[in-house]
Amino acid sequence: MKWTLMMGCMLLAASAGAQVTRSYKPDWLVTPVTAKAQVLEKGKDITLSNTLVQRTFRIAPNVACYDYLNPVTGQQLLRAVKPEARVEINGKSYNVGGLRGQKENAYLLPAWLDGFTAGENDFIYERHTISEIKPRVQWKGTFWAANRKQPTGKQLEFYFKSKAPEAKGVTVIVHYAIYDGLPLIAKWATVENHSGATVSVNRIVHEILGMVEEESTVVGSPEKLKKPQGIYFETNYAFNNAMNYPVSDQTAHWKIDSSYTSQVNYDYNSPCLFEAYPDKVTDVPVADGESITSPATWELLMDSYDRERRGLAVRKMYRTIAPWTTGNPIFMHLVSKNDAEVKNAVDQCAATGYEAVILSFGSHVNMEDTAAANIARWKSLSDYAHGKGILIGGYSLFSSRRISDKDDVINPATGKPGGAFFGNAPCFGSEWGLAYRDKIKYFITQTGFDIWENDGPYPGDVCASTTHPGHKDAHDSQWRQMEIQKKLYRDLNEQGIYINAPDWYFLDGTHKIALGYREVNFSLSRDQQKILNRHNIYDGTWEKTPSMGWGFVPLTRYQGGGPEAVLEPLKDHLDDYKQLMFQYYGSGIQACYRGPRLYDTEETKTVVKDMINWYKKYRNILNADVIHLRRADGRDWDGILHADPQGKEKGFLILYNPLKTAITRTIRVPLYYTGLTTTARLLANGVTPKVYTLNRQFEAEMTVTLPPESYNWWVVQ
Repeated sequence: MKWTLMMGCMLLAASAGAQVTRSYKPDWLVTPVTAKAQVLEKGKDITLSNTLVQRTFRIAPNVACYDYLNPVTGQQLLRAVKPEARVEINGKSYNVGGLRGQKENAYLLPAWLDGFTAGENDFIYERHTISEIKPRVQWKGTFWAANRKQPTGKQLEFYFKSKAPEAKGVTVIVHYAIYDGLPLIAKWATVENHSGATVSVNRIVHEILGMVEEESTVVGSPEKLKKPQGIYFETNYAFNNAMNYPVSDQTAHWKIDSSYTSQVNYDYNSPCLFEAYPDKVTDVPVADGESITSPATWELLMDSYDRERRGLAVRKMYRTIAPWTTGNPIFMHLVSKNDAEVKNAVDQCAATGYEAVILSFGSHVNMEDTAAANIARWKSLSDYAHGKGILIGGYSLFSSRRISDKDDVINPATGKPGGAFFGNAPCFGSEWGLAYRDKIKYFITQTGFDIWENDGPYPGDVCASTTHPGHKDAHDSQWRQMEIQKKLYRDLNEQGIYINAPDWYFLDGTHKIALGYREVNFSLSRDQQKILNRHNIYDGTWEKTPSMGWGFVPLTRYQGGGPEAVLEPLKDHLDDYKQLMFQYYGSGIQACYRGPRLYDTEETKTVVKDMINWYKKYRNILNADVIHLRRADGRDWDGILHADPQGKEKGFLILYNPLKTAITRTIRVPLYYTGLTTTARLLANGVTPKVYTLNRQFEAEMTVTLPPESYNWWVVQ
């Protein structure tokens, strides 16, 4: 019995044939782009360019972006001139930059620009500056990471002022960053107050784009119509405990454009106007001499509808702009009752090649206890771990708990606690919340802890309290709490602390989030967990690199379940223990091996040590991006492929057979993203080589026999 898996590179037209016809152009996802980002000034125009993205501005009589081009595909993203930003100050709205006078909004001709004018009360361009990109986080991690280089590129700032009397003394700065080697531009805006009085900043819309619509549909609501797919937006203002970005986003708003009267949609409902701003931030006081900076939006140009290619683009963006997310120390999740168990876990980690111990939830560590005796106790244990070459960290819960009526989030609808994301939750701007922040920083600094696992980070709750010292009222509470959370993460990251946090704070310093799983599934049988864990791995690596996600392996009872669900005694379930480790380490993902120990016998110790040695031998390629082959369904084989065109190993293929009988399959392994073009050498279990000639879709067609209930692997060279 044979089954052929059809997978192509699917570039642009979702077919490898399209790639063949344009193979004269290097693919930025395979071959590094050597051309550097530039800011080009010519007459009244300024252009950001790096061969993968081009964005051009006319700067007189005001700044307006009139060209946003994907040079790889030739796609023009813009159909109309819009303001560079929009700010609302003391209840009045002002355009920042932009030009007026465009009558036809379906397309834009550069020749029209000379006839456009600036608005009388708009914020008008005064000057601009050009500099190198500044790192957003001064990362100092000492743990293993796939990339330690900060991104490079150019930064452009436009400065604006308004003649409107009400805006006197206010300066708006619109910032752009263009990155080397990526079709990526970031944008954000700053409002500086030098008016001599406090001003209320009600809203900063830091990006406005009149974009070419995705489809021409005569009828239909904006919610049902397609959004433009030639660009991907991501912001550092995202939260929702969803474990994926699209659901977490809080700033992207696709709107209709009533000025676009020649669109096909009869009711002008095409969602072709993009604006970026947090909608629950409606009044932030900014004192004289101070400023407020909006979130940033990263804009990544896409050249394909293919899910894998789009995901690879996002993953490469993260590897470049947030290199700390490539950090991936090998850790266990210790459940401890006393100090002796901590030392035993440290000893076991050192003996097997593990690199870190995290005191799990339910352990006897309390990071909120800053009493001298507690600090001394954990400093001693930290010193012990460091003496063995082991990192140490602890778990601490912020949200999803009730503190008091005084310190909890106040529901704007009722004026009372309750109704927060987790029901009851503390406000980060309350006395308790600010003290929590300070206690965590003090504990980590004084004990020498290396890792912080922050469960229930601030999830975006709006608090209507008017007595909390960290915010004014409901209008600024989300903004103030978000800033407290993000600054805490940045500060700890810059101290070298590794941060696990189950929400989307990557771009402000966190390192890892959950893959996405249902916790009660870990009370199911080990056989079920094997399949479900492979689901989590497969589904959780489309937009995340392996190092950005964690999984879970309950060594002891968790969320219910009986003996069939747990691995203890480990010596009695070695095959299951080994396969669960292989599934995670083979995917490059660290799991929370939660229990009191890593091994219980010398035989178990050997299994763990051998697995870690294997993982470390292939660590670079196993941390490379995942190409998704077939999702586990228990009916037939499933598998993934790691690809790294710049690595020593170009790929790493893993196939599973969940059936109780051996199977023989012919599988077309897609090797385009390994950088191999004509032949590939696949080494079964790293030792038995076979050379394959790649077809026109850059696939190696291999016939394999997979033993029953097995996991199998090949190194690709």
